Amino acid sequence: MAAWGCVAALGAARGLCWRAARAAAGLQGRPARRCYAVGPAQVDADQVILSHSPMKLFSEYHEKRMLVSGQGPVMENAQGLGFRNVVTVDELRMAFPLLDMVDLERRLKTTPLPRNDFPRIEGEPVRWETSLQLIMDVLLSNGSPGAGLATPPYPHLPVLASNMDLLWMAEAKMPRFGHGTFLLCLETIYQKVTGKELRYEGLMGKPSILTYQYAEDLIRRQAERRGWAAPIRKLYAVGDNPMSDVYGANLFHQYLQKATHDGAPELGAGGTRQQQPSASQSCISILVCTGVYNPRNPQSTEPVLGGGEPPFHGHRDLCFSPGLMEASHVVNDVNEAVQLVFRKEGWALE
Repeated sequence: MAAWGCVAALGAARGLCWRAARAAAGLQGRPARRCYAVGPAQVDADQVILSHSPMKLFSEYHEKRMLVSGQGPVMENAQGLGFRNVVTVDELRMAFPLLDMVDLERRLKTTPLPRNDFPRIEGEPVRWETSLQLIMDVLLSNGSPGAGLATPPYPHLPVLASNMDLLWMAEAKMPRFGHGTFLLCLETIYQKVTGKELRYEGLMGKPSILTYQYAEDLIRRQAERRGWAAPIRKLYAVGDNPMSDVYGANLFHQYLQKATHDGAPELGAGGTRQQQPSASQSCISILVCTGVYNPRNPQSTEPVLGGGEPPFHGHRDLCFSPGLMEASHVVNDVNEAVQLVFRKEGWALE
């Protein structure tokens, strides 16, 4: 029987960028689709990072049984990250049909299968009530949802989560719930039921420092393949969301500054798992105006009711600092951002 693993949350990326990233990454592991054409350029799978990509670093869980929930090919995604013993929420529901009782139409009448070991990776699910219920069952029963325990274990099974965005913009005029909203529901339910705080073994996706460290490692490997011997001292991060893109870049810059002068500080669930110490000394944030950020209404991503302080839309485990939402540079679009980097580095523009 496989050893117990953890529950993980794989948030979904969206839109054209998600489709391009998946094609380029080949689901982070399929050899048949190794490149994606972006205009005249070819993007290799090793140049693409998704919010859950840093889960590759959690190798101590790759051989253990994992519980996974979300949309799309969650099984393939998990296996592409290195997890070899994956169980999906639907498989868990079929094995223990009495657990999913919210929707009467989905109550199964079959006899439960004789299985007693289930944890999985979780993503942004379609049916939140089912995923919330079954994840809670796994956590409260220490991985034996068919049996149950008189006293829930604490610490609970390790939880890995990616994509902490509370809201995101789609075609609708108002923001939509993101995977961060699902995590907020899970945290609130666990706290209400147990009286204790849900803890994360790892938090991935912007603005987690771990994600930027993973990106730095990827950039370093790309440079080594090209024979560039000099270490990369300065990083540039381009994005359209002050709360995730700018905040994360500035947070990583702050981390690099402290590491340079005082040594790497201790970090929590979003902390370091780098394969090598950081060679970079700075991370410059560049905000573009073609997405979430609206230059005509800079506070549009943080609605204020009654003229009070804007609410913090970041994750519970992130300490809010308003100064970290201020970009080093603001430009119109990605093309201007690239030109800015070229000028800063003294490269000729053709």
